[in-house]
Amino acid sequence: MAIYWYNFSLFLYICHMIKENLYEPFEIVFKELDELPEYEHKHTFFELVYILSGTGTQCINKHSFNYHPGHMFLITPEDCHSFDIKSTTQFFFIRFNDIFIRNSSIPAANREKLEFILQNANHQPGCILRNQTDKSLVKPIVEAIIREYVNRDVFNKELIQQLVNTLIVVVARNIAKYLPQEVNEATDEKALDILQYIQQHIYAPEKLRTEAISKEFGVSASYLGRYFKKHANETMQQYINNYKLKLIESRLLRSDLRINEIVAELGFTDESHLNKFFRKLKGISPSQFRNKKHQTA
Repeated sequence: MAIYWYNFSLFLYICHMIKENLYEPFEIVFKELDELPEYEHKHTFFELVYILSGTGTQCINKHSFNYHPGHMFLITPEDCHSFDIKSTTQFFFIRFNDIFIRNSSIPAANREKLEFILQNANHQPGCILRNQTDKSLVKPIVEAIIREYVNRDVFNKELIQQLVNTLIVVVARNIAKYLPQEVNEATDEKALDILQYIQQHIYAPEKLRTEAISKEFGVSASYLGRYFKKHANETMQQYINNYKLKLIESRLLRSDLRINEIVAELGFTDESHLNKFFRKLKGISPSQFRNKKHQTA
């Protein structure tokens, strides 16, 4: 964990990088700025941005949103973004990566769901805190993190990490309520339950078989496929494959996991099985994909 207070000159240096990397599971950054160059950049990590004071405009993926105190934004990996400051602004940033999520104290089943929510967050501008109660909850959490850093009391690091965990979960809850589930307007409750079941058990292939899902939800195996496609606009196997592909890509780009470790985590029989799966959907091998992205980073 690292916590910094950046001055304006250092921020100018950082912003002129084409892409920012994170070298620890998470870090916290404070910035108070009057102006900054309108320079769009990308990250290889997640970034939560909380506005403590000031006004201006957030630009993300060519869309804009006017910010003010109390707004919080989520910048996901590969989002292109910048801020245009209108009045002196205090920014509070929490930067974290997949490693932080996997090593957190959040229960395993919830970590997997949290990862899905963050990876599939809507890449549009605007405050991600839709729930008024959660808006009231976030401000004291942010203030508590700042106090812990300033006071540097015993168990400081541990308490800050727990507060960061809590903040990320609150954010995920707000995202989940408005997250597009890749379904149409006719989606009913059971279809959403099936999607959530798949997300929860994506690491357990035996639970993703048609027979297992059919038994879990009381839908005949012969009807399940038609039912799912009607509501999700793709077959169940396509949905599972695309979801697995996103998880593999995430690990290849933002972790040091070896291919055989990814094989074990996602339930492939061996490296050959994963290579064949990945090449069929992406046209290149996992190793080629990782090397290609690193060369262009």
